[in-house]
Amino acid sequence: MKGFIVYTNYRLLDEKPYVFLIGRLENGEAFVTVSSYRPYFYIKEQDLKQAVKLDQFEHEKTQMKDFEGEKAARIFTQKPSDVPELRHLFESNGIKCYEADIRFAQRFLIDHELKGTVDIEGDYEYQDTLRVYREPRLKTCEFWPELKVLSIDIETRRDAKELYAIALASKEKDTALIVSEKKVKGAVACKDEEELITKFLASVNEYDPDIITGWNLIDFDLKVLQERCRGYGMELAIGRGGKKCRLKIEADFMKTSKADAEGRIIIDGMQLLRDAFVKLEDYRLETAGRTLAGEGKLVKFTDKGREIEAMFLENKQLLSEYNMQDAKLVLKILEKTNVLNIAVERSILTGMPIDRVSASIASFDSLYLREARKRGIVCPCASYAEKMERVKGAFVMEPKPGIYDNVIVLDFKSLYPSIIRTFNIDPASFAAGCKGKNLVKAPNGACFRNEDGILPEVIQRLWEAREIARKRKDETARFAIKIHMNSIYGAMASPNCRFFNMDIANAITSFARQIIQASAAEIEKKKYGVLYSDTDSCFVVSRAKTPEEANEIGRGLAAEINEFYNGLVKKEFKRQSFLEMQFEKCFSKFLMPKLRKSETGAKKRYAGLYVKNGKEAISITGLEFVRGDWTELAKRFQYELLDRLFHNKEILPFISEFVKKLQGGEFDSLLVYRKTARKNLDEYTKTTPPHIKAARKMEKVENNRIEYIMTEDGPEPMEKIEHKIDYGHYLKKQLKPIADSILTFFGQTFEDAAKGVKQQTLGNY
Repeated sequence: MKGFIVYTNYRLLDEKPYVFLIGRLENGEAFVTVSSYRPYFYIKEQDLKQAVKLDQFEHEKTQMKDFEGEKAARIFTQKPSDVPELRHLFESNGIKCYEADIRFAQRFLIDHELKGTVDIEGDYEYQDTLRVYREPRLKTCEFWPELKVLSIDIETRRDAKELYAIALASKEKDTALIVSEKKVKGAVACKDEEELITKFLASVNEYDPDIITGWNLIDFDLKVLQERCRGYGMELAIGRGGKKCRLKIEADFMKTSKADAEGRIIIDGMQLLRDAFVKLEDYRLETAGRTLAGEGKLVKFTDKGREIEAMFLENKQLLSEYNMQDAKLVLKILEKTNVLNIAVERSILTGMPIDRVSASIASFDSLYLREARKRGIVCPCASYAEKMERVKGAFVMEPKPGIYDNVIVLDFKSLYPSIIRTFNIDPASFAAGCKGKNLVKAPNGACFRNEDGILPEVIQRLWEAREIARKRKDETARFAIKIHMNSIYGAMASPNCRFFNMDIANAITSFARQIIQASAAEIEKKKYGVLYSDTDSCFVVSRAKTPEEANEIGRGLAAEINEFYNGLVKKEFKRQSFLEMQFEKCFSKFLMPKLRKSETGAKKRYAGLYVKNGKEAISITGLEFVRGDWTELAKRFQYELLDRLFHNKEILPFISEFVKKLQGGEFDSLLVYRKTARKNLDEYTKTTPPHIKAARKMEKVENNRIEYIMTEDGPEPMEKIEHKIDYGHYLKKQLKPIADSILTFFGQTFEDAAKGVKQQTLGNY
């Protein structure tokens, strides 16, 4: 019977450790497998003689070896908690330990080659509706699960000290609970808060979800539910089998709060969006719903706390409907964006639980350890070393500012993973001190044995899986694979990674710099101008008369560059090149702005006009339009300005008219600044940014996202604007920099627009 592993842990039964895998079967039933397993780790075989003098333990010699080729011995312990104790004893006596920091359940999965899916063979029995397998045979399989997802939302008194209503929404059915002495249409009326909580816990148990989600779920809904449960001597028992939920609430904004309910995954809808790199102006449910699902909340509030309290007293049916709409909206957002399926795909790909797939180091660890084990190699423990120096970044060519026609963009497909495959960059292949023969030497001086390494093999398998997904048009799988391929370098370059090595990290970026520079040189040998190149791309002036002609030139250049590297890598390194330059697009019009108060170009800042799916589109990178700290006024102004520039329309009259409309109040709704407070307001002591000044004028700051407008009395929060808008501020700080970045190419300024000066042409300039 095939199944998907939702949750893993272990327990001691009669002082013996058992691994529990909990999940959902292909027939829709929930399951748990119970398997005995022995905790272990490795030391060098040559250290056994010293180790046995320090403590008593069971051990065996193995055929496993470390990166240097030295044989390893396996050390067994009675309990998983004994591993860190014995490791500490060994390491304090100079004995190096290997793989002594792998979680016990994860060790079991790696050794049984299990990731997200499992094929279970063996007898079973039922505990309620849970199918229990004891000591089954487990093997990996291909299987896509139908997981049960439950979205919950609560409504409370303003101070969150009393629960009013709870909504539970799922694909199968919805349940609305509300405290009410009278019947409420579409809801279950509860006589008091205690009954509300009791029925909520029973409903979760009845639903038996694999995943519990919501919006700000852990920091608000579950935190409040836990506090209210304790007030009645109850536990927040929403795990399988009535197990209690444990919360770890993080006060630090940069950390994510966690919830653990045995047998279930608890994950915030917001977190799923962020993990899938879905960018929003802000992450309020209303914003996400409108942007991603085409609908928002049922009721718009001006003073939410007071209005919820009034609704509870006067219109409980509306409150219940509002509550349910919030819970259902989360499910609609997850469905529309496909982010939950992406998380499931990433779990199947890496073997990480759904709520930890975004942990790039742990995901990389999981993939690498599995491949190393197949090759009989043991890996070091993570040392959490401090970076003594920075990893040298990618090459970014000094841009050549200007306005251009028919600019070709060429970029390397997955450059860093391609470099790893091409040059065998791998912790296990790293040759310290460049000792040995048949080595690949990186531009930074690091050397690698010229053999088939572990990491290149991991990447090759991901690459092949991506191609299979592409052929079957499985965009979910393609995106999941792309995320992990692109995260490998970042994981390796982190001191928290067990494979962290500054020389290895710098080997990758040094090859990347050399490749981009060599590519630009080859292109220029063919008499084409490279006006800019960065991490993995080259922007080329094609000299073509039409975009169609430029497209042909672009495809030809990409093919020639690939042929160049095929020959170079074979000749210089005696390896196969996996470097693949692609023709990405042609900008029929392209702007590379200058740095402010400078004649040099601004790196990673440009805009261009191109054709996408048969329609014109403007692509903007690094400019104000795509930056969250600029107002909608600036974004609208920049987009319309670029549109006129790229279509050869006059821009001075447009600027003049735009300024008049601003001063006339037509754009007042676009003047809002939105900025996040990264710490508590009283912690801003050295400097006080505008959004903090505005926040200090608010009666209550409900979240860390501050919205304010600049007035003649300085920044004022949206809810408390008491002075006239400072239009001069918006002219100087929002419009002028954008206008001048374009007008400079015509020898004119923002002030010229206000004076009505006749526009010059590029020819005049």
